[in-house]
Amino acid sequence: MKFKKTLEKFFSQARVQRQLYSVFIMTLLIPIVGIGFLLLFNSQKTLYDHYQEQAESDSLRVRSIMFDLTTNFYNISENIVNDSTLRELLSNSWDSDFESRTAAESYTELTSTRQQDTSIASAAIYTYNEQLAGHGDFLSINGEVTATPWFRKAASTSAVFWQTLQRDDRYGNTYWELNMFRQIPLPSSRSYAILVLTASDNYLKNRINNSSLDCIITVNQDPVFFSTEKENNGKPIPLEVDYEQYSYMTSGVLSLDGSDTMSAVNTLLPFKSDDKIYIVSYNPEALSSIYRIQTDYSMILIFAILLPCLLMYLFIRYFSARVTTLRSAMHQASQGNYNIMDSFHGNDELSETFQDLQIMIREIQKKEALVYEARLKEQQLENQQQQMEYKMLASQINPHFLYNTLETIRMKAFAAGNREVAKAIKLLGKSLRYVLDSTGTVSTTLAKEIDYLRIYFSIQKLRFEDRIEYTIKIQEGLDLENYQILPLLLQPIVENAVSHGLENIEEHGQVLLNIYVQDDTCLCIDISDNGIGMTEEELARVRKNISEKDTSRTQSIGLYNINQRILLCYGPEYSLNVSSERDKGTTVSLRLPLNKLTE
Repeated sequence: MKFKKTLEKFFSQARVQRQLYSVFIMTLLIPIVGIGFLLLFNSQKTLYDHYQEQAESDSLRVRSIMFDLTTNFYNISENIVNDSTLRELLSNSWDSDFESRTAAESYTELTSTRQQDTSIASAAIYTYNEQLAGHGDFLSINGEVTATPWFRKAASTSAVFWQTLQRDDRYGNTYWELNMFRQIPLPSSRSYAILVLTASDNYLKNRINNSSLDCIITVNQDPVFFSTEKENNGKPIPLEVDYEQYSYMTSGVLSLDGSDTMSAVNTLLPFKSDDKIYIVSYNPEALSSIYRIQTDYSMILIFAILLPCLLMYLFIRYFSARVTTLRSAMHQASQGNYNIMDSFHGNDELSETFQDLQIMIREIQKKEALVYEARLKEQQLENQQQQMEYKMLASQINPHFLYNTLETIRMKAFAAGNREVAKAIKLLGKSLRYVLDSTGTVSTTLAKEIDYLRIYFSIQKLRFEDRIEYTIKIQEGLDLENYQILPLLLQPIVENAVSHGLENIEEHGQVLLNIYVQDDTCLCIDISDNGIGMTEEELARVRKNISEKDTSRTQSIGLYNINQRILLCYGPEYSLNVSSERDKGTTVSLRLPLNKLTE
């Protein structure tokens, strides 16, 4: 009400020109500027997100291509290394050079593999057997070879590894190629040979260069072996990479060779190898395109602001001048001077008002004998200001919206080939569904509670992998569907076992859930872990915290709440008990009445 009176006072005391300017600014200029800049910001964010998702998608596509190539190379090397004919050939000796050359040329496995698989540019075997060296696909391990870093590494390990090597052809052209190295053990001759498979650059171009984005690929910290822009080949990767991370991934506006570029970096861990292949997908035109579009939007916004401002300015000046002219004529007539102008521009209400003024003056002039008893009625200009009320619509997120959203994200992750993320989202959706369905309910079946625990353990397995294992042991003949318990009663205990009991366990962490009936009157649920356990003083403190409420403490609140729920629902004879021994783990035991559980 106070605001309304303030507006009425402002408009009643301000001049018409100021009123028009104020209405124009409040009802047109401010909304246009506000909405315009909001649209400008949202469009910029949408464009950034689009190009970032495009770069991420392309990096995943290239990662999939490189995964197929490296896995295929490993499978080919596995067949070659396990070829008994090859090992016998490498360990054999012959009486003449003709026989050794014939034997070498008769082994066509590498040649046929190279001819059938276009991803292989070359395949060779380096051997100490000088009779085979130089014939077919067999090369000699000479002093020049033994001095190379790749040979020293191949000689010291039996694992597969990848490196980028430089190759110069007979025309002086330099190529940087991805090579796989693997040792071929020869137990019979107590020696070994080295298998070298080289990836085809043409194959990579045909598979990768079918996108609008550019790509850079390197292995470990070696020079770039593949790039859409050839000048990057043989150089270090032109952006900062955290080589210490196990699987480095990032995306957004990154500094690529000193220039900001919309990029996405992905890491491939080749099969059965400790090497890392770094893949960079980037769009050199993305930021310039965003800036160009934003410039166009800005120009449109400026035009949308300036044109109404110019038109309103001209109109207000013209309107104010007519009001001033009309006011001057009326003021002149009020002073008894009836010699006013004969015409007034326009054909609107102001013109009609001026015509009425002229009629009034003529009537007054006709009745000069009459006493001017008529009073000019004061005209009150009432300006009604319409207030714009904004209602913020807050729609409560319902479970169906939440589940549909998670399912959409899961399908996008699945389509992108990230099955682990899709699985995690699916488990999270199931977990949230159970929690939301249980909210506000007084009971649930023991079977549903156990299914929820399996989902919780599956999520924890995604996080900790083999560090945590779990076992759910159910007494034979026990039908969990027949027992009703308080919802979300067991999960906090299991979470406490994982978070605290197994906190410092690096491997082989175990959580055991044992469900059985005791004396035909009591359902027993024991949750045990093989963690660090507790000392007698720590155990006493935990038991005290479970039974006594202390608002100042931050630990054991979950166990206290569970114990209180059991006492309130099942009676004082049933409760929660904790037993523990240092370095042997902790067990939380629940005892629930069978008669109430089956109701």
